[in-house]
Amino acid sequence: MNKDQQVAIVGAGPVGTLLAILLGNKGKQVTLIERWPEIYDRPRAVTMDHEVARILATFGIDADNDPAIEYHDELYYWKNAALEDLQIVDWKSISPAGWRVTYWFNQPELEARLLEIASTIPTIEILRGWQVISLRQNSDQVSLGLTQTESSNNKKEKPMEIHAEYIVGCDGANSFVRDQLGIEVIDKGYFFDWLILDMVPQGDYKVSPAQWQLCDPERPTTLVPGGPGRRRWEFMVKPGESSEEIAKPESAWKLLKPWGLNPQNAKLERSAVYRFQARWAEQWREGRCLIAGDAAHLMPPFAGEGMCAGFRDAVSLHWRLDAILDDKLDAVVLDSYESERIHHAKHYIDFSQELGNIICISDPEEAAERDRKMMAELAARNHEPISGDRVHLGPGVWCSDTPAAGELSTQGVVEFNGVRDRFDQAVGHGWMVVGFDADPSNVLSSNQLAAWQLLGGRTLSVLSASDGSGRCDGGSAISTGLQGKEASVGAIDVNGTYKKWMQEIGATYFILRPDFYVAATAGSVEDLRRRFDEILLKLHLKQA
Repeated sequence: MNKDQQVAIVGAGPVGTLLAILLGNKGKQVTLIERWPEIYDRPRAVTMDHEVARILATFGIDADNDPAIEYHDELYYWKNAALEDLQIVDWKSISPAGWRVTYWFNQPELEARLLEIASTIPTIEILRGWQVISLRQNSDQVSLGLTQTESSNNKKEKPMEIHAEYIVGCDGANSFVRDQLGIEVIDKGYFFDWLILDMVPQGDYKVSPAQWQLCDPERPTTLVPGGPGRRRWEFMVKPGESSEEIAKPESAWKLLKPWGLNPQNAKLERSAVYRFQARWAEQWREGRCLIAGDAAHLMPPFAGEGMCAGFRDAVSLHWRLDAILDDKLDAVVLDSYESERIHHAKHYIDFSQELGNIICISDPEEAAERDRKMMAELAARNHEPISGDRVHLGPGVWCSDTPAAGELSTQGVVEFNGVRDRFDQAVGHGWMVVGFDADPSNVLSSNQLAAWQLLGGRTLSVLSASDGSGRCDGGSAISTGLQGKEASVGAIDVNGTYKKWMQEIGATYFILRPDFYVAATAGSVEDLRRRFDEILLKLHLKQA
């Protein structure tokens, strides 16, 4: 049996399923292929950041009010063996992107939710219990050979072949797609074995603080939530210890005893030793084939960014593939997927490794010196918590010489058409040119607006909250035409978020991408027009 699709995605984990949903919601024909017949029912990833919360909200999963997701408005502490503070991280505040800094979840529940959403989209076909055994491509399409896996409980079918315009390998660290493409993996030679214990405490079990790191050279330990009703402990495996022995239930309960857990008051959901590694593929695209998620990068979990990085891959890929399949953009724009995302992922790989190098110190003298240095630094800033940084994309579809470009955009609450909510939920998302107390549609040329319309882009005015009249640009009404052109729709900056942001970066306009990253900012009309044309060139728009 042969099937033709626009996109075939290998791997129905969170990253592959998210990509299928994003493309399916755009009406694209997608086949999602997974070798395992059922969802793996053990936790793996447990944390996501504000950017992932922002992504999930675009198709109805509200991390602030979802029964499968939790948050703790608390600081994140690093403590030494004497339980003295070494580092304090601000996980209490709302991020500039409009969502809490950190959320906690149970991965099987999240995967099931994503697959349920995917199953309701008519253009998505899900093939579980099918394994890809061959891959070949030419200038027009990619062909995948599939066979049912031995573990499949389905009625045995004959092998099939799928033809797709593009395929994406989201098939994990041991990616078949990546290996078939001959893509080399760069390994930083970073290896630490840690025992992961996922627990379901019974009754009213509390841990304070909810999320913290014990930097004890005798046994570095991480204590974090594992989603509603769950907790996770991570213990570093010391040199000379057997991974098999320490993962046995009796060893696990011995390690948990100081924390008040035993077989009578808690369920041990998973006990497994994982090797934390730092690796990335040297290229993420080969012709019509692409890779994403763990197939493209592996990072130690100390920053909690592994799955988050994969979600960013999916969002970055989906708008490119969507426009290419609609014949709006040339396929060369996929090169910028690779250049942008490799740089971004490597930042978090390096950052995670740096954190691990601090946490995993097992030599008492070295740990004492670390403690002295970190405590002095903490005291010097009067124990003020630190906050996360803003990470730039690698070179790609953005103007590197404009403030805030290449960064995740700030998001505030706006009032739009009678709805008061975060910008994404009130206004929507996609390509946008936004002016603060200024109307982009009144300053872009007719040719520029025509190109923007072809791309499906929008123009929008965000108005100061003090001006609730729905007027901008010297009092021109939002709903009327300006110089013969249709004016932008206006949204009210309820809390002054956009006013503050624009003042900080010295801009009046910004160009927003479908993945929420800033493509360019501009302080004047002339600058906006120039930056707009630069972005169109970087996009390789087919018609203008």
